[in-house]
Amino acid sequence: MTLRNALWCLGVVAVIAPLIIWGPIPETRVPGRTVISYWEKWTGFEGEAMQATVDAFNASQDRVFVKLLTVSQVDRKMLLATAGNEPPDVVGLWSYNVDAYADKGALLPLDEYCADAGIDASDYVPVYWEMCQHRGRTWSLPTTPATVALHWNKQLFREAGLDPERPPETLSELAEYAERLTIVEDGEVVRLGYIPAEPGWWNWAWGYFFGAELWDEESQITCDDPGNIAAFEWVAGYAQRYGVQQLQTFRSGFGSFSSPANPFLSGKVAMVLQGVWMHNFIDTHAPGLEWGAAPFPYPDGHPELKYTTIADMDVLCIPASSQHPDEAFEFIRYVNSMEGMEILCMGQRKHSPLREVTEQFTRDHPNPYIELFTDLGSSPNAYIRPRMGLWTEYQSELTNAFDRVWLGEVTAKAALSEVKARMQPKLDREIERWARRGDSYAEGLGPERLGTGMPPGGWELGDPAPAADVGAAIDLLAMPGS
Repeated sequence: MTLRNALWCLGVVAVIAPLIIWGPIPETRVPGRTVISYWEKWTGFEGEAMQATVDAFNASQDRVFVKLLTVSQVDRKMLLATAGNEPPDVVGLWSYNVDAYADKGALLPLDEYCADAGIDASDYVPVYWEMCQHRGRTWSLPTTPATVALHWNKQLFREAGLDPERPPETLSELAEYAERLTIVEDGEVVRLGYIPAEPGWWNWAWGYFFGAELWDEESQITCDDPGNIAAFEWVAGYAQRYGVQQLQTFRSGFGSFSSPANPFLSGKVAMVLQGVWMHNFIDTHAPGLEWGAAPFPYPDGHPELKYTTIADMDVLCIPASSQHPDEAFEFIRYVNSMEGMEILCMGQRKHSPLREVTEQFTRDHPNPYIELFTDLGSSPNAYIRPRMGLWTEYQSELTNAFDRVWLGEVTAKAALSEVKARMQPKLDREIERWARRGDSYAEGLGPERLGTGMPPGGWELGDPAPAADVGAAIDLLAMPGS
């Protein structure tokens, strides 16, 4: 087969693939309006919240009509449809899609649209605006954000003789509480106070809670720095304390996350790191659960690491070959208005990425800890995933290293040194490829966190986000318990 024929075949596949995957999509006509297609990943109450937002937009004007379609694997299918020149006009993606898709030329930059609409960084909590930026341009705007915090079971605290209104503040207190909450009978774990491996979604990120970062934002992988090693050694300590085999047996009895058999909801684990969405699952599967949420504990002697969290969000983008980009942005603009954002975020029971919210939004929000999750987004220790093209592979390597350390197969230092040995040459090659194109690999990628620690005057929940790099580097080698 010739190259021309091969390319022709690929083009045919790209064009007909949407019909194979979804079948013919009926055309919607609304007299006097431009109909735009919007693909989104959400189902259930999350999908209902966005449908309510779409309905509000459609009712707010008479020029544009948005048709919402729920699509599984929306990120992959959007790329396939874009290759066939038949993408949706608007697509809902995850923030981690944005950088790679922008580099592939699959997204339309939104800078001119934002400028015309008067939308800029001042409208958003900085960490969420940062996730919309890539190489100096705006490629997406937010929908629903998230931060993570420690959740605890107040009833189990009472049974263990702990104050149910006072969560642990430091890692040593976390270990002490975990020990008092854990029940072992005849050598078998019956209940755990806490383990870092549950739920296991941020196993790659524990170094953040020790003040570490995963690359230097220029050219060097830093997973073997002291803070990351200290974090993985802390993880290993829990496995050693309770026994790897005993923990494996205990965890094999955990039910699925979205069910009453979830280990936190069923009382098998008393404390867990979870996101703002956890309220929804508690309300659905364990409505009688007495629970609390608080910032995750910080390493002893390092109050500058208080309020560490991982921030993430869903986003709206315009595919590069959208047939109606102007109308698509009109909808995105509405979603990012206070009215549209509060319909959506209240419906999904999350906080808003906007700096300003109405008094009613906070007062009537069903999540009793919504202000905590809102405030954590402004923390100087709010982290986002590294902004690098190799991130998916790097994350997988770190997760595998966590598993090996957790199982006692290798030391933290050895595991992370191996990750660096594998990833650094790949990053070097990536940087060289960009240099051959006359571009800088790291320029405009942005930081993993907005500051470098606490401002000189300190920072507390409810304070605005620091505007620039602040604080001083810490000596992680001196961390107690590391």
